[in-house]
Amino acid sequence: MLRFILSRLLQAIPVLLVVMVVTFVLIRQAPGGPFDTEKAVSPYVLEKLNERYNLDAPVHEQFIDYLGNALKGDFGPSFKYPTRSVSEMIFTGLPVTFELAINAIIVALFIGIGAGLLASLRPNTALDYIPMSTAMVGICMPSFLLGPLLVLLFGIWLEWLPVSGWGYSAGDKILPSITLGATYAAYIARLTRGGMLEVLLQDYIRTARAKGTPEYKIVFKHALRGGLLPVVSFLGPAIAGLLSGSFVVETIFQIPGLGRFYVQAAFNRDYTMIMGTTIFFSVLIIIFNLLSDILAVWLNPRLSYTDKSQ
Repeated sequence: MLRFILSRLLQAIPVLLVVMVVTFVLIRQAPGGPFDTEKAVSPYVLEKLNERYNLDAPVHEQFIDYLGNALKGDFGPSFKYPTRSVSEMIFTGLPVTFELAINAIIVALFIGIGAGLLASLRPNTALDYIPMSTAMVGICMPSFLLGPLLVLLFGIWLEWLPVSGWGYSAGDKILPSITLGATYAAYIARLTRGGMLEVLLQDYIRTARAKGTPEYKIVFKHALRGGLLPVVSFLGPAIAGLLSGSFVVETIFQIPGLGRFYVQAAFNRDYTMIMGTTIFFSVLIIIFNLLSDILAVWLNPRLSYTDKSQ
């Protein structure tokens, strides 16, 4: 297992380096700069600002300097808010974003596993077609469309739930969590159905049925562990995607999380904030992918041997 973890970590290093290089180059190719404002800045002041933040150096020298500081955990100050460091801003918005992601994955697991399990137990019936058709709609419907629809229905027409904020009133976390988790619930439902159908056709399941084992024991004791393997493999990218993809939902519901800082940094050409947030999200994706791989190997030890043979 230790060798498996080390191999995954070694594979992550070049991936993270490529992400840093591509992001660093692309944000500097975008039109405008961090000090382009509505108020004109004199050439002398602009020159001093570029000198202060090392923006007058060649791009490769800027990157080497930034990489050295990043390895020490220093992402530099924000260009938009010079009195605050990028690390400080990241850890200010992270708790809210993390809570939103956890709520969303709970919603996704509860709905997705329930719908997928129901569909797998009654294949090619209405109990299969209806959940899977709904799941396909959920996959096709983006969060920037679902969010306003939920706000319109439950917040404005029915007036059941708040439409903005986070932690200020009862129920204001429900709509954002459903909006963010709905797409992932649809994927989990389809993965659960496929995994369970494959397991339920195995010989040991037929043997258990032939021995007269109750159906609920067959499903929950024998089939569920193997049937959820695709879901477990999907959880790592899903949680990372929920954390890094929450900026749309945070913008719709006015949630003060990390996603809003990322959007504001993109509009303000805040190079250091964009780089710091991108690196942070990339590390999270790597960590959660690793955790999902470890959990998948724990559920199915044969996967570790497959990995060694490659």
